[in-house]
Amino acid sequence: MASPTPEWKTSLSASDRYETIQKIQHSLGTASMSDAIAIEQAAFQVSSTQDEYNIACQPTATPLALYAQADLGEDSEEGVRIGPYTNCIPISEGVTSQVYRSGDKALKVIVAYQNIEPHNPQREAKILKLLRGPCIPLIEVFRDQEQQFVLVFPFMPCTLADLLDKGPLPLADVRAIFTDALLALRDIHAQGIIHRDIKPSAILLASPTGPAYLSDFGTAWHPELSAHSEPPNDKILDIGTGAYRTPETLFGNKSYGPPVDMWGLGVMLSESIRDPPMPVFESRPAHEDGNQLGLILSIFKTLGTPTPETWPEAKAFKISPFELWTVFPARPWDVILPDVDPDLRHLVASLVRYDGQRATAEQVCITFLWKIELTVGRRWSITVL
Repeated sequence: MASPTPEWKTSLSASDRYETIQKIQHSLGTASMSDAIAIEQAAFQVSSTQDEYNIACQPTATPLALYAQADLGEDSEEGVRIGPYTNCIPISEGVTSQVYRSGDKALKVIVAYQNIEPHNPQREAKILKLLRGPCIPLIEVFRDQEQQFVLVFPFMPCTLADLLDKGPLPLADVRAIFTDALLALRDIHAQGIIHRDIKPSAILLASPTGPAYLSDFGTAWHPELSAHSEPPNDKILDIGTGAYRTPETLFGNKSYGPPVDMWGLGVMLSESIRDPPMPVFESRPAHEDGNQLGLILSIFKTLGTPTPETWPEAKAFKISPFELWTVFPARPWDVILPDVDPDLRHLVASLVRYDGQRATAEQVCITFLWKIELTVGRRWSITVL
């Protein structure tokens, strides 16, 4: 019989652990996010008490020393076995999961001891089974030898974030990648699904030119599957990442809907067409004090401070965006995004605006995608066996 999970581990939320990871990365200076994640996860695995965990997460801790204590199974150079999959090599890590590559498959192994809303891998699997291209296809799910929940996907060699790290993208590639992303959002929104974490790392690519696949549905909201834990008018506000977070959730609107995804898409598109690539808004790391306030000010300085006339929906928000804020004028989009393709600038402008005025995925597909010559059936060629 398995030992019960220590109470201190179950009391740590995903947000708590992510904040610890960012503090580790900040303290080490030159460390990558993956190094910080490695330190935190190994500390979480081997520590008997929260005091031990806190000490292990100090900058003096090293991932190699901690991993030496952890039972990692087979030699990491040769890979490990996960269920029926052999030679599984770790390629990325998150707060609740580790991702491995086994040949042409990617295995997402859930390492959290319990579901931490809005993270719910079982719900994620159910949602994925409802989707079609260009959303990442779910091949199968199973429990591994340690009874950890595993989701299996086709392996994709890169993400949009990887491409943006290397510099500006060719216009043709931007159009192709965002065509796929828009069609994916049109499909999920037609089913009432909200992704809730649109960002470049959630766009997987079969090659640097595509096709692209929308992934990371671990925090997605479904009108039926999520209704028990998150009623439509009482959704969780801790969604989104960094500069891609939406103003309506920053001001406490728990009744948000698919427009939060369209905002994220617009900010992501703004980043993809700039040279060098960067979002139109500035956001401090989550571990820094005032990171939400900094993002709000950046939004207001760019779009202008909202008024009851420009954002009437916000009158009902828990936190008012109309009081105690410096009044900033709206900047023209040709000033915000100079020297970019006019069609793409217009698309960004239709998405990055206060929520009641934001274009839907269906509207954008009608007004924008007709300009792109594309054989959809040829692009999404993955066959799920």
